Formats: sequence, structure tokens, C-alpha cells
Amino acid sequence: MLSIDWRAPVAYGHAKSIPPAGFAWEYLRRHEDYHRDFQIISHAKKPPGKQLETFSQRWGLRFPVRPRNPR
Repeated sequence: MLSIDWRAPVAYGHAKSIPPAGFAWEYLRRHEDYHRDFQIISHAKKPPGKQLETFSQRWGLRFPVRPRNPR
């Protein structure tokens, strides 16, 4: 499998044709601070509401419906 450096312009050729949510994910998956924040929040058994609110506001995420049976 050929691997393209994510910093190379050719790695973003598809960005013009993906929906906004896909574009946002491309940004977030490369952001070290997002990964750190996600690890913190995902390791909490039941994170406080304020912590979730801060996380979602910082990263522009919305969670309109919470899962009923989270794994």
C-alpha cells in the first residue's frame, strides 16, 4: 500500500469533493490536541456534563442524541 504524507498537498485532492462533516473529520483526526482531549473524555466512565460541554464547544461538535446503550 502506498502511503502519502498527510502534509503533502496531494493528500488533500479529495477535500473539494467531501461533505463538510468529512472535511471536519479530516481536520480533527490530524490534530494532536483533539486526540489528547478525546482520550481524556473517552476514558471517563461518566464524564461530567460540564466536561462534555467544554469538549464539544472547543471542537465544534454537537451530540443531539445520546446513545442509550453505550459500549
